[in-house]
Amino acid sequence: MEDPAPRSGSSSFVWLVGASQVVGLASVVLTGVWMGHYRGGFAWDGSAQEFNLHPLCMVLGLVFLQGDAILVYRIFRNEPKRNVKMLHGIIHLLALILSIIGFVAVFDFHRAAKIPNMYSLHSWCGMATLILFCVQWVMGLMFFLFPVASSWLRAAYLPVHVFCGLVLLVMAIGSCLLGITEKLLFSIMPTYSAFVSEGVLANTLGILLICFGVLLSFLITREEYRRPPNPEEEALSVHFKTLTEGGSPSSP
Repeated sequence: MEDPAPRSGSSSFVWLVGASQVVGLASVVLTGVWMGHYRGGFAWDGSAQEFNLHPLCMVLGLVFLQGDAILVYRIFRNEPKRNVKMLHGIIHLLALILSIIGFVAVFDFHRAAKIPNMYSLHSWCGMATLILFCVQWVMGLMFFLFPVASSWLRAAYLPVHVFCGLVLLVMAIGSCLLGITEKLLFSIMPTYSAFVSEGVLANTLGILLICFGVLLSFLITREEYRRPPNPEEEALSVHFKTLTEGGSPSSP
């Protein structure tokens, strides 16, 4: 009978996953509190309140949801792989939609306020992350969810896809940290060094984002937390390959 728990360290796995979700949700909540309480709330009218949607959407979409989309392969380790792929793709799509909304909000605010676009390191890193995220999502659709490539090409690309996913999460968190610092310097530069509450809250948000990235990286890279091989799925994969590429199921 197949053991539904991870092969080793099941208790630590559950605690680490739980900790990652608490830290990730806390990051989203702190971003909402920062923008809602200290920066005047949210709107869609070209004002500074529209800008406030930018950090909230980026933390929720490009960090928290992207991290959870990667994590589903560890959490739902014994579910049918096709279902997990669908969930992985859907969560990534939600993250992409939120990220685009966040980018539109900041560009709309800059246009209304006549502020130049794309001059800061934060904006360069953020745009690069979004573009690469879009490419990664499309490649995932083409190679794995609705595959158009051959099986050997998918097998060769899989490690690249996994590596790029982790790199994009790191890039997203790095871009957020740059954005937090930039926003603080623009908003509370004269009082930042006096440990005002807004600065402390924003610094805490940065620490939580780093912790989220560390927890996700640990869970993703630990071999014992990987999805175990499924003999039935492997047999179906071999059978499908023989039907589409010739040969017989019993041939090597």
